[in-house]
Amino acid sequence: MARNHCRLPPCFLLLLLLLRHCSSAPHLHDYHDALRKSLLFFEGQRSGKLPPDQRLRWRKDSALHDGASAGVDLRGGYYDAGDNVKFGFPMAFTATLLSWSVIDFGRNMGGELGNAVKAVKWATDYLLKATAHDGVVYVQVGDPLSDHNCWERPEDMDTLRTAYKIDANHPGSDVAGETAAALAAASIVFRSRDPAYSRLLLARAIKVFEFADKHRGAYSSSLGYAVCPFYCDVNGYQDELLWGAAWLHKASRRREYREYIVRNEVVLRAGDSINEFGWDNKHAGINVLLSKEVLMGRANDLKAFQRNADGFICSLLPGISHPQVQYSPGGLIFKAGGSNMQHVTSLSFLLLAYSNYLSHANHAVPCTHTSASPALLKRLAKRQVDYILGDNPLGMSYMVGYGARYPQRIHHRGSSLPSLDAHPSHIGCKAGSAYYLSPNPNPNILVGAVVGGPNSSDAFPDSRPFFQESEPTTYINAPLVALLAYFSAHS
Repeated sequence: MARNHCRLPPCFLLLLLLLRHCSSAPHLHDYHDALRKSLLFFEGQRSGKLPPDQRLRWRKDSALHDGASAGVDLRGGYYDAGDNVKFGFPMAFTATLLSWSVIDFGRNMGGELGNAVKAVKWATDYLLKATAHDGVVYVQVGDPLSDHNCWERPEDMDTLRTAYKIDANHPGSDVAGETAAALAAASIVFRSRDPAYSRLLLARAIKVFEFADKHRGAYSSSLGYAVCPFYCDVNGYQDELLWGAAWLHKASRRREYREYIVRNEVVLRAGDSINEFGWDNKHAGINVLLSKEVLMGRANDLKAFQRNADGFICSLLPGISHPQVQYSPGGLIFKAGGSNMQHVTSLSFLLLAYSNYLSHANHAVPCTHTSASPALLKRLAKRQVDYILGDNPLGMSYMVGYGARYPQRIHHRGSSLPSLDAHPSHIGCKAGSAYYLSPNPNPNILVGAVVGGPNSSDAFPDSRPFFQESEPTTYINAPLVALLAYFSAHS
């Protein structure tokens, strides 16, 4: 909902005018450079044994014994954000979105396509390990309370590396459904690049989805404090079952998954919260993904999903009054809660993906009093990307390493502590606190990291303790990859 500036106090109106006057005017952005950097960020989030072609050289090997306490190999994967826990739920969502980005926008990535595919594989190699045993999915490595009690480099980690799993007696249809979606989506990415790997991914996705559907329940109910309040499933597991089935339908073309979607559309609440899309809520993503076939005239039995997708699009239009979608005075999508930029990038990704599907079908979205064309959706998405890259009231890029001015004190352990090259000796759990509280810029530049971003009034505290604004995450960057790829080829 666009804010009604007439209701703001005069002093705030004046401040707004000053901010807009002082901010840098919109300018041409180097989207390809931003794309390159957005993918480089994922190398900074890698866990495990780093490969010889690792480009972010201040990061070193870490967590080389993950899974050992449970007798399994859980090395690899990504740290989700600025801490050293491997949370499986957001990691799987990251992999799904990276895969969708490559599937729909890989042709726009140019020389960065190889790095995008590597970013997918770093996640899926781990997810294959986490699902290697039938009836079990390892969904997290690292005790979050132990981890959050310390400020340590991942290379120094001596906190508890507990391996958490779901099984028939401790279900987690949400994280298992998302993992199935990630494996299925990635199987499409590798279908022609590595057919054997693609077949392995799809076969595993089928097994994991069967497990998720048969043993229903929320993983936060099974694992409690280990995942809550960090990545607690607030929205319920039903959307992940539809999401997993949608990606298996797309990857396998088996009729059973389409029938599952149609049969469970109402039972699994497909029409709920159509304005949400993120690691916890897949509804808007499901609707956009399935709408492609409807728009192509191939799936009238999925028509309800297209109506939901149209409703989602209409709710995002600036000036439309909707309680769940607002815009800051500077024009940034804003939703209540922490790490707002995750909503900005994921919702903008859906705007762009849906605009492409509409274009191919020569279709526009009918909204009350207006019609949303594919070109309008692209402009809305581009406005959000440009805000991230510096066209905002502060004239600041929210991508580290891009532009003349960007966040210097991001909430990220590895970035804020001296690297092993600069400080080879161990930095203990509490010894890192001095770096956390320091007013100095981070010594290691986590190139490409996009932080949680400014608040609802476009203000940004460049300070580590303000983690909701200053912490980067993999699921902020994953959908941004597609946006930057598209605009690098169409600007």
